[in-house]
Amino acid sequence: MADGRSGARDKILSAADHLAREVGPGHISLDAVAQRAGVSKGGLLYHFPTKAKLLEALVEYHLHAFDEGMKKRERLNEGAPNNVVNAYVDLFTREHKRKQPPPSGLMVALAENPNLLDPVRRFNRILLDRMKNNSVDPTMAMIVFLAIEGIRSMELFNTRALGEEEFDAVIARLKELVKPA
Repeated sequence: MADGRSGARDKILSAADHLAREVGPGHISLDAVAQRAGVSKGGLLYHFPTKAKLLEALVEYHLHAFDEGMKKRERLNEGAPNNVVNAYVDLFTREHKRKQPPPSGLMVALAENPNLLDPVRRFNRILLDRMKNNSVDPTMAMIVFLAIEGIRSMELFNTRALGEEEFDAVIARLKELVKPA
């Protein structure tokens, strides 16, 4: 029974995420999410009694997915210098190549309740500390983090100034900067 509930919850979160990417964060409603997930509104409300609870879970959903991707990439080069920062660059590059719109669920959360971004701030702080602690050059790890977060923000707000060749050149340089000696 617990697996069914967990499966429905994940299905709802996935539907909310896809809906936000397709129609924009401002057009998310509980009814639309329930319809997209193929559940009744009552089923949705069982898992998420309010839109705020759904948005909070959507933020956690993104953070968990990103963290799982990081851990997977870190295991590939466990113990290597700059392992965490290299995993971060690799994960970002792979996400970018999929050409998906950015996770609009975060924009929904910001618009609805800026406090829902507190977990993102904490996650980023922990991630940055992990990158610095595992890096041969902690300052370089911070520069890489800020460069990628800048690109990510431009994509999120649809203000990207880089062409594809420029993007590739920046990523190549970032990889070069953190390559173990």
